[in-house]
Amino acid sequence: MTIRVLVADDQALVRTGFVTIIGAQPDMEVVGECGDGRAAVGLAERLRPDVVVMDVRMPVLDGIEATRRLAGAGVAEPVKVLVVTTFNLDEYVYEALRAGASGFLLKDAPTTQLLHGVRTVAAGAALLDPEVTRQLVGRYAARIRPAADGPAGTPLTPRELEVLRLIAEGLTNAEIAAALVISPETVKTYVSRLLTKLDLRDRVQAVIYAYRRGLVT
Repeated sequence: MTIRVLVADDQALVRTGFVTIIGAQPDMEVVGECGDGRAAVGLAERLRPDVVVMDVRMPVLDGIEATRRLAGAGVAEPVKVLVVTTFNLDEYVYEALRAGASGFLLKDAPTTQLLHGVRTVAAGAALLDPEVTRQLVGRYAARIRPAADGPAGTPLTPRELEVLRLIAEGLTNAEIAAALVISPETVKTYVSRLLTKLDLRDRVQAVIYAYRRGLVT
């Protein structure tokens, strides 16, 4: 099945590069491109792409608000958004995830990571750049977690809490499996179970939950 992609970036050279790379893939099709957030919202609502590759900083309407309008809480038919940004320490990345993005990558990531990101998000999974995730934890954890919240308030078992903490640190299922000396299939089971218990959509929301509960230090 062909993955239909919309590219939104205000830098023409970057946008053209994304369009060229994505459009060259046999399983992908670029159905539209634009240079500002308002246009991205309009095109996405009209074209209904499988994935929107969204820059964070854009004129008219920034990528955060555009993401919120396309994938935020209360949106009847949300569109999957992959945020791609230059700013690996920018709080806008965190805000974009809170707005409903399914993942994020840095613009200097290898082409293979971009394509993997598009395919991952299109498949309904979340994509978190481990390096950026760890940096976000270090920089913003104290600001975004409510002081009264903590691990005791979660309905998770000790092992599920371990898995959640490792997700929040940016580890993949394979890395979590190695760290806990369990199989990747078992990790998938734990991830599915904790998402269900916490009523979370995906790993991105799980990371945000862990930040807010102070589970990562």
